[in-house]
Amino acid sequence: MTSFCVRVSVLAAFVLTALCQTQSALADVRLPGFFTDHMVLQQQMKIKVWGWAEVGEKIEVTIGSSRGATQATTDGTWQIELPAMNGSHEPQTLTVKGSNTVTLNDVLIGEVWLCSGQSNMEWAVRSSTNAAKEIAEANYPSIRHIKIDRKPNTIPQEDLKSQWQVCSPDTAAAFTACGYFMARKLLKELDVPIGLINSSWGGTRVEPWTAPVGFQKVEALQDIYTSVQNRTPGSDLNNALVTGHIQATETWLAEAKTSLKNSTAVPPGPRFPAELTPFKSHQDPTMLYNGMIHALVGYPMRGAIWYQGESNHVDGMLYYEKKKALINGWRELWGQGDFPFYYVQIAPYHYGKEDPTILARFWEAQAAVQQLPNTGMVVINDIATVNNIHPPNKQDVGLRLANLALKNDYGKSEVVANSPEFESLDVQDGRIVVKFRNAGGGLKTRDGKAPSHFTIIGPGSGGFQPATATIDGDTVILESADVQTPSAFRFAWDKLAEPNLSGGTGLPVGATRGGDIPKFVDMLPIGKDYKLVYDLDLSKLGRTIRYDVNNSKSVGGFSRVAYLLELTPTNGEPQKVFAAMDSFSDDVSKIGIPTAASKASFQQKVQNLVVYSTAADLTSESPLATGNIEFWPNNYGPANDAGVPGADVGKYDFGDSPAKPVEGYGSMQVHNFGTKKTIFAINHWGMGSTADIGIGNSPGETRDWTFTGNAGRYSEKRLRVYVKED
Repeated sequence: MTSFCVRVSVLAAFVLTALCQTQSALADVRLPGFFTDHMVLQQQMKIKVWGWAEVGEKIEVTIGSSRGATQATTDGTWQIELPAMNGSHEPQTLTVKGSNTVTLNDVLIGEVWLCSGQSNMEWAVRSSTNAAKEIAEANYPSIRHIKIDRKPNTIPQEDLKSQWQVCSPDTAAAFTACGYFMARKLLKELDVPIGLINSSWGGTRVEPWTAPVGFQKVEALQDIYTSVQNRTPGSDLNNALVTGHIQATETWLAEAKTSLKNSTAVPPGPRFPAELTPFKSHQDPTMLYNGMIHALVGYPMRGAIWYQGESNHVDGMLYYEKKKALINGWRELWGQGDFPFYYVQIAPYHYGKEDPTILARFWEAQAAVQQLPNTGMVVINDIATVNNIHPPNKQDVGLRLANLALKNDYGKSEVVANSPEFESLDVQDGRIVVKFRNAGGGLKTRDGKAPSHFTIIGPGSGGFQPATATIDGDTVILESADVQTPSAFRFAWDKLAEPNLSGGTGLPVGATRGGDIPKFVDMLPIGKDYKLVYDLDLSKLGRTIRYDVNNSKSVGGFSRVAYLLELTPTNGEPQKVFAAMDSFSDDVSKIGIPTAASKASFQQKVQNLVVYSTAADLTSESPLATGNIEFWPNNYGPANDAGVPGADVGKYDFGDSPAKPVEGYGSMQVHNFGTKKTIFAINHWGMGSTADIGIGNSPGETRDWTFTGNAGRYSEKRLRVYVKED
């Protein structure tokens, strides 16, 4: 009995002690977890200090000669604003007093920059060019760095924990390289401490970094905003979905009880709305804003730098809308107006077999972000590593970011910080004169050679053609013998483009384009080089082919054959393709649709295939040696009896085999077996509206549109056949 009483007394004492400790912990004054020793506070802005305490508790904050006091509110939060201070290398002590005292030592006043994005921002000094030397020389105790932990969240987090570090050879290796090299330049020019808040995560898209209010105010992103609101407890959309599901469930419960009572089948229960399922991935919208940015909101800073886009590079101009959401959302929440936002245009990179112009269109979207106030872009196509998505030269990246800040935010108006940008063009006597602003005293090339990566286009030019480029001050004069009347130009319009053009200060020129591109048909070389032989409205397809135009009797000898297929889906954008090749027959009756009556049957390679298409992945600006055709009226199977390189013997693609009967299914296909692409296909024409017609690879099981029966899905469809006469 005594032993039992002792155990009970000990247990009671333990519980009482734990309870007292818990109550004490709840009463303790507490700061956000990123308020630590060695932190940097923004100079020349009111100093904001906030945290948590017991309701009604009196709080006093001091730093230097500044002192402020307040009480914790009914929700246990408090905030104090102290007068702004000028930057200084002199360490300060920040003291917060309540029922307990919190002391932060070695606090500096200087310039604070938020560093965010994906892997090229997270990229550390230790992985950069000349890393060993850079780390050994990183003795800059007035540069401070804090790395925010990778923690996505479905709801905004009010706190996060990370430690500020003093820059030294022992710590700098792990710093964001872009931020560090920017900070080093700013420190030398401004002589004030620099604080870097590194909230970045490799491989991430822009959407998870964006706040809900950012999506809300961009019309093009309302689908994302709706998706976020559906999952936000307390929102109108979430409440409606939850209420509807509860009502449906209650109705089902009543029905189920009745069924159970009557021994009848219980109906299926209502499906839980997928729209209510919480986000799970760190790539989902708002997840990184919630977990890695929200707690920082309101911490005074000069601005933000951003290096991201590789994971969004197929977005095209939609990325501009997403960046509007990111930037404007952050700015609204921070309450500092249009704070500076400087970012890096991603570098040329191989991106596998992807259409080479996808990245160029993304660069264009990135450049468009500069339309937002107080933004600036760094171009880095001169320091790329096209086989490495992480260019290790982060020194120049950081320097260029620093120069944008020095010019725009720190009064260094003499600094040339912007790359030259396309301003206007003028067409003069068969040449295009392209003018650039921010030329830095005149354009030049880094290697002393003529400017590279310019192409021009005009009516009848057969697409964009390489241009001879000549520099004249802040203009570049473009011309080509293959383009008699140029109307538009493109520069560095390829994912692998590493052009040599720069401003007088050496800053590179980014990808750009301008002018009026001719209509697809107008730019083709058919007007001067080719004669129309057949013209057919494909809505008239049948076993017997009757061309709307048939000029075959007037055709003499010919050296090349060309096909122009134009398709307009009932719901979608028009699709066009022009394919020209060396003639594979000297009989003009056999170059049209290969009916049994025409006795046309060809399965062979074709020489010097040139393709122009509104489908960018089919575009070719030089003759191909990997073209082949499969023209026959026969049935056919997927076996690759002809041994076409790369063909799949189990799939209908660019290597099939004709079979009996001769007057069978029918195939009229042009391919590029080098890229495993169908250029175009017209199959099974005898079925009329259920024939197979398509440009590029078909999206289903077959690559060559066999068995798709899709002809009726086009509101307009037209085939024209041309020859180049001897």
